[in-house]
Amino acid sequence: MASNEFIAAVELSSSHIAGIAGLHNADGSLQVLAYASEEAASCIHKGIVFNIDETAAVLTTIINRLESQLDASIAQVYVGIGGLSMRTVRNAVSRDVNGDGIISQELVDNLCDENLAIPIEDMDILDVAPQEYIIDNSAQVKAVGVAGNRVTAQFLNIVARTSLKKNLEYSFDKAKVEIADLVIAPAALARVVLTDTEMRSGCALVDFGAETTTVSVYKNNILRFLSVIPLGNANLTRDLTTLQMEESEAESLKQRYGDLSYEEENSDIPATCQTEDGRAIPLTTLNFIIAARSAEILNNVWNQIQLSQYDDRLLGGVVFTGGGANLRHLEEVFRKQTKMTKVRTARFVQPAVHGKESELKKDGTLNTLLGLLAVGHENCRAKDQESSSAQTQDEHSLLNPETGDMFRDDEALKEQEAAAAEAARAKKEAERQAAIDRQKAKKEKGSWFGRMKKAFEDASNDLFQDNGFDDKENNKTDFK
Repeated sequence: MASNEFIAAVELSSSHIAGIAGLHNADGSLQVLAYASEEAASCIHKGIVFNIDETAAVLTTIINRLESQLDASIAQVYVGIGGLSMRTVRNAVSRDVNGDGIISQELVDNLCDENLAIPIEDMDILDVAPQEYIIDNSAQVKAVGVAGNRVTAQFLNIVARTSLKKNLEYSFDKAKVEIADLVIAPAALARVVLTDTEMRSGCALVDFGAETTTVSVYKNNILRFLSVIPLGNANLTRDLTTLQMEESEAESLKQRYGDLSYEEENSDIPATCQTEDGRAIPLTTLNFIIAARSAEILNNVWNQIQLSQYDDRLLGGVVFTGGGANLRHLEEVFRKQTKMTKVRTARFVQPAVHGKESELKKDGTLNTLLGLLAVGHENCRAKDQESSSAQTQDEHSLLNPETGDMFRDDEALKEQEAAAAEAARAKKEAERQAAIDRQKAKKEKGSWFGRMKKAFEDASNDLFQDNGFDDKENNKTDFK
């Protein structure tokens, strides 16, 4: 990309709103040009916007800080959507193949449209992860051009409560920030955290966040399951406040002394940690509380992996990421609970990242934001509105090179320039609002998953070598 172009993205997590701007380098690395983050616990709960006005104010602050660092205006941003109530629902749509018996693109489009038209009470289909096509009992990755009598398209619909998407869009509208694309945040995270081998051979990605924990299951480069658990790292912190301390102090003690496999050393004097008011708390007590809540969360994670019906096919194992993944001995405890042998923690993304090293902590908390940056592909910089005024100034200087602007004391001219500037600002606002309206009119069939599936098809030749489609029960519609 040229230096006058950049990609901007915003993530609304369960505890912060963060923004980033940067470039895609030719070698596949990411160049970070600007980064900003603000607390958002007062307006976002478990990833869901509940105070639109406050969220809009935070978004405005984020955009202003990014523009200040970039020394340029931002026209649009990529936005990650995630949070409580997001999950996947399987669906199958069948049609007879008429005419010459060859499946056409029109027929496939009709199958996709019929899938999107399925009513789900109080839920929206945010995106669709196409699975496979069953053509006369034969599974295929592509259907167009294949001969057959009957085709069944398997879909994995990513759904969430209507308020999740609606409140998010309202917040950006109020902040007058155009959305370039709404991206499924867990999918963007998987793209930069998981290896090609893990996505192909099968793995579960666990994003251990502050208020929620998201479980995504991949097999043969295709999303097979997604669920959000309403528990996270902040629950551990709040549990520690029962020891009569503020959350800030509890968080500090958890990070400093927390250990999921803590064992008391053989000593007559038990090990303790000191609180701000001078009290001594035994480390056994502290870690008992931490371990109890962690065990509950990990049990829920394992239950979701089993519900995906891919728990025995995950040759790539389980990958933890997010702020909660920094708990000491998390991998060891999960192995003991589940008997899974392959477990690793991804504290940073796979692509190399340049710039802003002091701000981009490698603790898993920024992985989703970097994933959104990696997904973006359109220039997010606003068109330069200053060229016309600069040209006017140059023309004035040419009229009188010795004195510069010979009309600097002309009050009428100043009024005209002020009116022209106001008209330019009004035009810019009208263009931004028109762009927002166009964004609302985008059809869901142009989703990010649809574009990503095309990119994955080349890597899916070995789709069925690992029994990826031998369980007919997996393909039943479930709209519970």
